[in-house]
Amino acid sequence: MPSTEQTSQLDRLASVEPGPFPVVSLYLNLQPNERGRDQFDPFLRKELAERLRTYPRGGPERQSIEEDAERIRAYVAQLDGSLNGLALFASSGAGLFEAIPLAAPIEANRLYIDELPHLYPLARVLAQYPRYLALVADTHSARIFVFAANAVQKTERIENQKTKHHKQGGWSQARYQRHTENFHLLHAKEVVDAVDRIVRDEGLDKILIAGDEVIVPLLREQLPKHLAERVVDILKLDIRTPEHEVLSATMDALRQRDTETDRERVEALLDAYRGNGLGTVGIEGVRQAFELGQVDELLMTASAEGAEADQELIRLASATSAAVRFIEDAALLEGVGGVGAFLRFKL
Repeated sequence: MPSTEQTSQLDRLASVEPGPFPVVSLYLNLQPNERGRDQFDPFLRKELAERLRTYPRGGPERQSIEEDAERIRAYVAQLDGSLNGLALFASSGAGLFEAIPLAAPIEANRLYIDELPHLYPLARVLAQYPRYLALVADTHSARIFVFAANAVQKTERIENQKTKHHKQGGWSQARYQRHTENFHLLHAKEVVDAVDRIVRDEGLDKILIAGDEVIVPLLREQLPKHLAERVVDILKLDIRTPEHEVLSATMDALRQRDTETDRERVEALLDAYRGNGLGTVGIEGVRQAFELGQVDELLMTASAEGAEADQELIRLASATSAAVRFIEDAALLEGVGGVGAFLRFKL
């Protein structure tokens, strides 16, 4: 799930209607090369000039693209060097300029000029780097992160008093042990309450938890059902783990789980379709379901760019608030044309 801002941008772009002016869709890999230099500038200069030459001089389409090119160059020149990717959509004649800077990397530089925004690569990268909550905790502190598109969107920290080791024996030791266990339990409850609030406020559906052998069982005991169902994995990370390492470890866990569950999700879709139930497959079947407002979740084979039909389905999914899941193993959907959908209702 992309950030709320990115969702709004994707929705706006999906709602663009064809018009007389061409739309520039630009994807740039902003990662520096081994010498620390940008790699996109030669691509940008060459491709913009070559595409521009295909339009007649003095025509309104060429004038629109010339203005787009000038604005794009000015925008790219002031980009933050920490960014890894950029998706940008422009049509001066139509009053469109939507730039989406990303911490997530864009695999390759690409330029499209067409009557509609080219949204497949953007939807793909946002699916590869989804929005989720990561919790790293021990018995007296906790760090909560909301990650999206390979960047931190929100952080929260909880600190409680650290219990000290008690060496006395007998009843005194037993009382202290009970006191410590109660303290840990109260801490776990406070952390779970904070996670519940953030998940609700941010509309998150994925949670990853990391901690030691003491706090993790306590956290799991306190999780209400609606949170427990969202837990993707339990990791072992120290409370002092740097933020970028938390992001890397949790993203690896998410991708591993997606790989494991892709097959299950496709099998569930095929079962629904075979049983004449809430599932359909193939380009035409999915397109018809979109037209009727039936699609709840779109499943499609992942590729670098997406065919023209894939572009259409991405726009329809965004316009109807349908979820999109990219299936990495193309063989799983190969027999049904690479696409299928779970339906909200059956006619």
